[in-house]
Amino acid sequence: MTTIRRALFSLTDKRGAVEFARALAAQGAELLSTGNTARVLREGGLEVTDVADFTGFPEMLDGRVKTLHPKVHGGLLARRDDPRHGAQMEEHGLVPIDLVAVNLYPFERVTSAPDVALEDAIENIDIGGPSMLRSAAKNHAHVAVVVDPDDYGPLAEELLADGALSLETRRRLARKAFQRTAAYDAAISAFLARRDEFGGAAPAIDWTFLRFESPRALRYGENPHQTASFVPLAGRTEPSLATATQLSGKELSYNNILDSDAALQLALEFDDPACAIIKHTNPCGAAVAGTALDAFARALAGDPLSAFGGIVALNRPVDLPLADALAGPDTFFECILAPSFDEDAAEHLRTGPKWGKNVRLLAFGTGASDPNEPEVRKVRGGLLIQSRDVGGPDDPFEFVTKAKGDEATARDLRLAWIVAKHVKSNAIVLVKDGALVGTGAGQMSRVDSVEIAVKKAGDRAQGSVMGSDAFFPFRDGVDAAAAAGVKAVAQPGGSRRDDEVIAACDESGIAMAFTGSRHFRH
Repeated sequence: MTTIRRALFSLTDKRGAVEFARALAAQGAELLSTGNTARVLREGGLEVTDVADFTGFPEMLDGRVKTLHPKVHGGLLARRDDPRHGAQMEEHGLVPIDLVAVNLYPFERVTSAPDVALEDAIENIDIGGPSMLRSAAKNHAHVAVVVDPDDYGPLAEELLADGALSLETRRRLARKAFQRTAAYDAAISAFLARRDEFGGAAPAIDWTFLRFESPRALRYGENPHQTASFVPLAGRTEPSLATATQLSGKELSYNNILDSDAALQLALEFDDPACAIIKHTNPCGAAVAGTALDAFARALAGDPLSAFGGIVALNRPVDLPLADALAGPDTFFECILAPSFDEDAAEHLRTGPKWGKNVRLLAFGTGASDPNEPEVRKVRGGLLIQSRDVGGPDDPFEFVTKAKGDEATARDLRLAWIVAKHVKSNAIVLVKDGALVGTGAGQMSRVDSVEIAVKKAGDRAQGSVMGSDAFFPFRDGVDAAAAAGVKAVAQPGGSRRDDEVIAACDESGIAMAFTGSRHFRH
């Protein structure tokens, strides 16, 4: 157990500091602090010794040098159980420091501004703070290091109950401190790598850009016998599962997060009111319409059987009429995602349907997407990292057949093309009148995906349009679509047999547009 006889504070984020310092002082601890933090503690009625008075050396160089001193780091690094260390401390007039509470200059926040000046970024690189954190964390056998203000309350309670901090607690705090300094250094490295002054823009998929927050434990993984955690990327502000607020329902599971992410990504592709319904990461319903309510109704009608137990994402707030539709007697959804929920709408979803108490309502807010965020997948022995597939909505359309699609057909083709981007390859989707009516996903043969999508659509295949995430290697897929009454196709083109595929379309009077981009999703 470590009794706190002397504690040092050096804080950028001062929330909770006064209360925590009072708890330490109540245990008899002497308080040391740097400039502004000392002022805040004194205003809170606490007796504080300035670090400059403690070291006998003034802060200098505009505050760049204040804690980089042997009296600070000797007090942190000295082993209390080593007589040689004790003798050297006595010889040089050093005293132990048993706890440091440090958080760092706000480098991440400052550099999140797109027009931040390099000079401002450099001045917000903390040197003394990480040094103290690392010294204290290294010597956690004798010293407690506190980097997160949220830890103040539990630590104060432990001190009140036991008069000291346990080794288990100090180990947990040390691990957290090293995680923070590692993330901080990664943020600095990533920022400098993007600056022309340091050699030009680094690729967005450089692994050093990946910084993570503390893991969030999940109940279990993809199956109950697997353990799992959700580890959010640090410094992200775009709408995501990491930034969403859960308004109700059970804890999110591993599969909930995977499916919710798939739903969110599809819903946010559209500017018009849109709804995506996901089952096992594939869209079973999708629609755009004049209102979110109509978009949901049309998406649900696409495949209501598969939608049961799925994930719903909308790109508009949920009001009470939409909530009433979502809570229909024949529906059940694991999660509902939207930018926000009106208070009465959220209450209706929590209490109206028989499954209401379990439904997870996730408000993901608003904000711009970050096209530079990398996509990461684990494979045995390493990571696959790639840039995000931002294509789809902006891919060009060039009609290469005799038949040309009219305006309504072109709108449906565009929707089919965007939805196909979010379906597991080989991906075929059928769209009619602004709504998904059939999906063929994950088949080893493209014609098999066509046949599945046609079967799902039934009579609605007649007059629909088709989107294919990659080219048709043979004409058989187009022939199957034509037999079902499909009137137009969007696909990347680029096959050796493009001429045969175009000829098959011309024979059946089908319009075909080439997009020039492939959108595999494995």
